[in-house]
Amino acid sequence: QVHLVESGGGLVQAGGSLRLSCTASRRTFTTYTMGWFRQAPGKEREFVAAISGSGSWTDYTGSVKGRFTISRDNAKNSLYLQMNSLKPEDTAVYYCAAALLVKATLSSEYNYWGQGTQVTVSS
Repeated sequence: QVHLVESGGGLVQAGGSLRLSCTASRRTFTTYTMGWFRQAPGKEREFVAAISGSGSWTDYTGSVKGRFTISRDNAKNSLYLQMNSLKPEDTAVYYCAAALLVKATLSSEYNYWGQGTQVTVSS
């Protein structure tokens, strides 16, 4: 079992930045591909970014490439999402997730989920 806790969400103006953090309870953190997903009101949950256990592989959905950066600190069992040049359409609840599958990018491939943190971008 992996317990994930997100933090760092909030209200920001368009063009601003936020850094999301996710702390995992399990010491075998490096075993997991870690991902960020988001869900806007009335929409399905969508993939945002993922990173391999070692950090050597990353993947992003097209709409955030060049603006968001996923990273991890395995010594701290922590995952991060640096979000720059935020847009109103980035408004959503952001979820941290852990997958045993290597290079997982589908929500169905993730085994553990955090409770989510709200990000609101005003225009």
